[in-house]
Amino acid sequence: MAEFVAAGHTVPAENGWKWIVQGWNLFKRAPGVWIALMVVFIVISIVLAFIPVLGSIASFVLTPIFTAGMMIGCRALDEGGELKVEHLFAGFRERFGTLLSVGLLYLAAVIVIALVAGLVTGVKLFSLMGGGGASDPGAVMSAALSLLLALLIMLALMVPVIMAIWFAPALVVFHEQGAIEALKQSFAGCLKNIVPFLVQGVILLVASIVASIPLGLGWLVLGPVLVASIYTAYRDIYFS
Repeated sequence: MAEFVAAGHTVPAENGWKWIVQGWNLFKRAPGVWIALMVVFIVISIVLAFIPVLGSIASFVLTPIFTAGMMIGCRALDEGGELKVEHLFAGFRERFGTLLSVGLLYLAAVIVIALVAGLVTGVKLFSLMGGGGASDPGAVMSAALSLLLALLIMLALMVPVIMAIWFAPALVVFHEQGAIEALKQSFAGCLKNIVPFLVQGVILLVASIVASIPLGLGWLVLGPVLVASIYTAYRDIYFS
C-alpha cells in the first residue's frame, strides 16, 4: 500500500509527461461529464469577471474550493467510481473553511505582489507625468521599461505563489492539513520537482496554443486534462 509523504519526494523528469498521459486517461473515462463540468466552471468564471472588483476577489478566493472539488472527482474516477458535475462544488461541503482560508491567503499574496509591482511602476509613471516628460522619447522609453520590469517582478513573485497553491486543495481535502501547512507542503513538493514540472509546462504550453486555435474550444478538453494531471502529479509526488 502506498505511503503518504507529507513533504513529497523527487520523481524523474519524464514523469512530467506521464502526469499528462495519466490525466488524459482520466479524461477518457468520462469525457462528456468532464466537458460539462468545464463549461459550468467557465460560465461561473465569466459571470465573476463581469462583476467589478468583487468578482475578481471571489475568483481568487474560490479557485482552491473549485479545484478541491475537481480533485475529489478525479479520485472518484481513479478509484473506479463516477465523475459528476456536482463534484465541482464538493469543496463547499468538505473542508470548506480551510479551503476558504487557502483562497484568502492566495488573494493576499496576489494583492501584495500587485502592490510591489505597482509601486515600482507607479514611481516611474508619476515622475514621467509630473515632470511633463510625456513628450520626451527618453522618458517614455524609461516608463515602458519600468512597466516591463513590473511585469517581470510579478511573474517572478507569482511562481512561488503558484507552487504553494498547486497541490494545497488536494492536501487539504485528502489529508486534512491546515491552510498554512498545505501551502508549505505544496511548495515543498513542487520545489523538489522543478524539472518534471518544466517538462510538463513545455508540453502544456504547446498544447494550449493548439487548443486556443479553434475559438478556444480545445480548452474543453485541455482544461480537464490539466486538472486531472494535477491530481496524477499529486499522487506521484506525495506517495511512495
